Amino acid sequence: MPQNFKAELTGSFSTPCHDNPTVVMVEAAYQHHGLNWRYLNAEVQPADLAAAVAGARAMGWRGFNLSMPHKVSVIQLLDELGESARLINAVNCVVAREGRLVGENTDGKGFLSSLRPVLDPAGRHGVVLGAGGAARAIAVELALAGVGRLTIVNRTPARAAELASLVRAARPIEVEALNWDADYAVPATADVLVNATSIGLGDATARVPVAAASLRPGLVVADVIPNPPQTALLRAAAHAGCTTLDGLGMLVGQGVLGINYWTGVGVDPVPMRTALEEVFS
Repeated sequence: MPQNFKAELTGSFSTPCHDNPTVVMVEAAYQHHGLNWRYLNAEVQPADLAAAVAGARAMGWRGFNLSMPHKVSVIQLLDELGESARLINAVNCVVAREGRLVGENTDGKGFLSSLRPVLDPAGRHGVVLGAGGAARAIAVELALAGVGRLTIVNRTPARAAELASLVRAARPIEVEALNWDADYAVPATADVLVNATSIGLGDATARVPVAAASLRPGLVVADVIPNPPQTALLRAAAHAGCTTLDGLGMLVGQGVLGINYWTGVGVDPVPMRTALEEVFS
């Protein structure tokens, strides 16, 4: 390695994950833009998270992503939280700013970046399936983006109600929490339906319990599942004439935001998506 070689370091702190598509995606962006940066995946056990964060500080990392189960426990190790991370109470992206580690959450923002080219959420009726981490991030970001009404549908009613309260705290809008105990019929007033559950991850045949007859032209149907990109829900929605958004768009949106936080560069999302499509092909 040349003595004058110096690359800025970013990366991800995850539990064991040997095939990390985010590494491929971010490295593709760095290479495309000629950025002398590296994105490394570090497998970190929960008991070692504090040491890993301290190491990132000591080595001058410009930032890093986190996967579960680190998204909440990292908060106590940081100096500051961005608005979304504070409201959601979860961090998936850490940025070094003037010697301080700032926790951000790009999950919901990544979703919005894929949604906005086809639908402005302001004043719309959104339906979110699920109440886990992805659902929390998406619901809060939809509220902050000015959605007029939100419906949370979950198999555990208490969790749906908890998320509804979280959304109202972010912005006082109409939010309803519904029990998901049968095929969900998408109301005619809905503008966007988001599957924020893990149903379909790694299984292109897994069916999300949504009444096919309630899917219609004019409805935007999004799925957070990146692998496979074309889930059973998206195929059914496309057959019904809906506009569909796959999980790769959300993942690329997260990557674009993270890279911009770290480098200040607005990167081209096309090489990033191409890299992901090759991974998941």
